[in-house]
Amino acid sequence: MNGNITGISGPTVSVALKGLRLFERVYVGNAMLTGEVVKLEKERAVVQVYEDTHGLAPDEPVLATGTPLAVSLGPGLLSGIFDGLQRPLERLRQDAGPFIISAKEVYALDRSRQWRFHPLKNKGDALSPGEIIGHVSEGRFSHFITCGSDINGKLSWVADGEINTESPVGILSDGKEISLCQEWPVRVPRPYLRKIAPGQPLVTGQRAIDFLFPFSKGGTAILPGGFGTGKTILEQSVAKFADVDIVVYVGCGERGNEMAEMIEEFKTLKDPWTGSSLMERTVLVINTSNMPVAAREASIYTAVTIAEYYRDMGYHVLLLADSISRWAEALREISSSLEEMPGEEGYPTYLASRISGFIERAGVVETLSGKTGSLSMVLSVSPPGGDFTEPVTQSCLRNTGTFLMLDTSLAHRRHYPAINWFQSYSLYAGELLTYYKDKVSPEWEDVQKGCRDMLQKEEALREVVEIIGIEGIQDQDRLLLHAAEMIRSTFLCQNAYTDDAFSPLEKTLSAVKKILDFYKSAEERLKQGAVLSEILTNTKA
Repeated sequence: MNGNITGISGPTVSVALKGLRLFERVYVGNAMLTGEVVKLEKERAVVQVYEDTHGLAPDEPVLATGTPLAVSLGPGLLSGIFDGLQRPLERLRQDAGPFIISAKEVYALDRSRQWRFHPLKNKGDALSPGEIIGHVSEGRFSHFITCGSDINGKLSWVADGEINTESPVGILSDGKEISLCQEWPVRVPRPYLRKIAPGQPLVTGQRAIDFLFPFSKGGTAILPGGFGTGKTILEQSVAKFADVDIVVYVGCGERGNEMAEMIEEFKTLKDPWTGSSLMERTVLVINTSNMPVAAREASIYTAVTIAEYYRDMGYHVLLLADSISRWAEALREISSSLEEMPGEEGYPTYLASRISGFIERAGVVETLSGKTGSLSMVLSVSPPGGDFTEPVTQSCLRNTGTFLMLDTSLAHRRHYPAINWFQSYSLYAGELLTYYKDKVSPEWEDVQKGCRDMLQKEEALREVVEIIGIEGIQDQDRLLLHAAEMIRSTFLCQNAYTDDAFSPLEKTLSAVKKILDFYKSAEERLKQGAVLSEILTNTKA
């Protein structure tokens, strides 16, 4: 269907074209800019354009595609770097230079690349939606090719050998083809048989997280913090060292120099779990702060759809978004241009439902093929002025299982990661205790409780010290302050740029247990009459 432009207001374009559907993808103007229908009225439709609209003019043509905004899913995604619309940034740079200026449609996957397809089904086998028909090798992973949601019938032909992304891997008896790649609408969650309760920890290598506020595979976590609290560095550290198969990282409105530095690190660093390059298990979706704002809103949906695709193969996938606040700001800007009624702090009234709908796509699931896969989420939040009562933080807080408050005062003291151990919490800690006690050590719960008790007693003692001074407290209390300081400075602190950036669970338990054992030993010596200064001088933790 063809129509024309009737009005332009920034990235929002009014078009005269009947028969459009909400969220349908359209091409706008002579430059064929990509847009999405976001509002329907009796005589017109409103299109949100994902590119710079400079140069557009009224009466230019508008072309409807009849399909929603979708991503291409197939082999070749791993190690890829895409923008919010899944266009490969490296190929865009080669074609158009370092800045995305015009709308150039670039296929996300390399169509000329050949893949060795290994069939797992034979001619005459019955196929149902989501069933695995075969696989190709994508790096060290087996990339399973599944049937689409519309596939149901008997297989009359199956490929076996070298094929490219445009070739069919199978043909049904009714003539319908099964492709190596598939298109999927980004705003529609991919189907599964059922959700399963999380029960395995997601090891991050960060001692403060793994020991005090653990993540769960299939769980969700938010990292709210003010400017300079280390949100981006902490998320990148988790992305580098997390105990998962696949990492999908979406830089939503981040500064370009940060993204460039991260890409360079991912290309050079080794995966501590496999010893291979980190990029071999990573997909990057990058929408920097100078890219079109509308594409920023779409970027997290692009990323979560890719993550769900690998989850459906039975892999453990981690999605990291930095940051949800900038995505919400893009949503607010789009809502304002559509002249919608604003809600709290100018955000659209549907902000909370959009956030909850996105977060609900995480979880451990039994896939249509019978495998078990998980999609975990770690989302950073940038509350203006460090105000955690603002709408984005509160909406995320209601829908996530782990809350890691990044404290500005800790960051000012150069304590990183700046996780406040009194305000943070994890709803997964209780259900993961059995795993830690069985797989790591039976002492895990007791050591964890001892660590928490010491930090709580230190906080109470600090209030006393502020009133009467350090000289006014007993030696036993001074010893406790010293041991708590060791926990804070040598255990909870980690340098992201040294070998200490990753700490296995056994090493984490050993480090804190060593401090608690020192405290118990020193406490006994104090009771026997030893001088505190001698204990602290002669005993090394």
